[in-house]
Amino acid sequence: MEEITCDKIYRKHTLIRVLGITSLMILILAGVACAAPFAYVTNMRDYHNDTNYNPNVAVIDTATNNVTARVPLGDGWPVGVAVNPEGTKLYVASAAIDVCTVYVIDTAANAVSAKVNIGSSYPSGITVNPAGTRVYVTKQRDNTDISVINTATNTLMAPIIVEPSTHDVALTPDGNKIYATNFRGNITSVIDAATNKVIGSVPVGDSPCGIAVIPEGKKVYVPNYNSSTVSVIDTATDNVTATVPVGDSPHRVAVTSDGNKVYVANNNTVSVIDTVTDTVIATVPVGTFSREIVISPDGSKVYLGNFYNKSVTVINTKTNTVTARVPVGEWPMGIAVTPDGKKVYVANAESDNVSVIDTATDTVIATVNAGLYPTGVVIVPFMDSNMSAQSTEAISNVAEDTEVEKSNLSSSESDNDSSSSGNESSKNFTPGFSLLGGLTCLYGVWKFRKK
Repeated sequence: MEEITCDKIYRKHTLIRVLGITSLMILILAGVACAAPFAYVTNMRDYHNDTNYNPNVAVIDTATNNVTARVPLGDGWPVGVAVNPEGTKLYVASAAIDVCTVYVIDTAANAVSAKVNIGSSYPSGITVNPAGTRVYVTKQRDNTDISVINTATNTLMAPIIVEPSTHDVALTPDGNKIYATNFRGNITSVIDAATNKVIGSVPVGDSPCGIAVIPEGKKVYVPNYNSSTVSVIDTATDNVTATVPVGDSPHRVAVTSDGNKVYVANNNTVSVIDTVTDTVIATVPVGTFSREIVISPDGSKVYLGNFYNKSVTVINTKTNTVTARVPVGEWPMGIAVTPDGKKVYVANAESDNVSVIDTATDTVIATVNAGLYPTGVVIVPFMDSNMSAQSTEAISNVAEDTEVEKSNLSSSESDNDSSSSGNESSKNFTPGFSLLGGLTCLYGVWKFRKK
């Protein structure tokens, strides 16, 4: 009888210890997850630097809307910025007269960790694949290649040879195919992502620029600037299945998270395409010449920067009507929405600042002096590699200790069936996720160890 009692106590000690430390780790990780993300803004010069030329990336804490760090870049003009899926690396494409560069920024340290020389070609855009293993840099003018960067080594791979002046690329959600718009060739190149070889050329309209793949990966939408149309490509056959007439000079496109609607930014309107019928179901009047169009994470709102009207148009996706026109700075270019959808960051190039929009009221709640001529902005989640490592180590240690104690008890279980049966419910116990539950478990650990 004494042996069974000791066994029960030993089991309770083990269970409480596991639950206590697990609850603590959950609280720590929850605290990390709830921390505000950061907005990274590319610009030409720091306000507080007297030199005329000092390209950098300003880091804005979205909780306080203050610049908390600046990452200096070398010579060049930042023309594109992208972040990997984990939020650990930022890639900035910079154009220069002699040598163009992609800067790799470690977001934990907010420092440049590598520089990749992509030659003298003028970069157009930069994209990271869904796995975060490759970076693709498109190029304008007479360039006939797409630079490919291996993110594990930060080195160039063999380039993808395409038609001249490739503006934009988009990947299917599985990362198997790349679609690239060739502005001069009036085609969209289809590329095998595994081999980086062109496996097809799809004729589209005149001067294709901008491209988007719907979330399920079955269709690609390509705005044709000089044709005032959007070409719809079936990814199974790589053929155009529909040509949709839209507004004047379409050049940007965005897809809702459910894949049901495509929003096309024209010169002074937005065309709304139903992806089931591939027809325009609404035309929304907006400002003049939009440089960027984004959709909120929940798919309820569209935000469109009106380049010559110093404003951002807000569209309700349920009614496809304008619900607000938010005054911002001059030449709004980059736009990004926080993951929770509560704030929108707008880079105003000519005003040399960033407008912060509260999405609940659709009003500007802060204006941040991010630097001279800001053009690009991306939102990066809060990352703390040290916290993650400590949490992982602690959980790993608990698991190891539990396995040892489980092994020590195995012989006792075989001799005491009643004890094993009595503790069956403990094996299926699910720890609570509340603060009170975590503190209670920690108190239990302290109390039991004292006994």
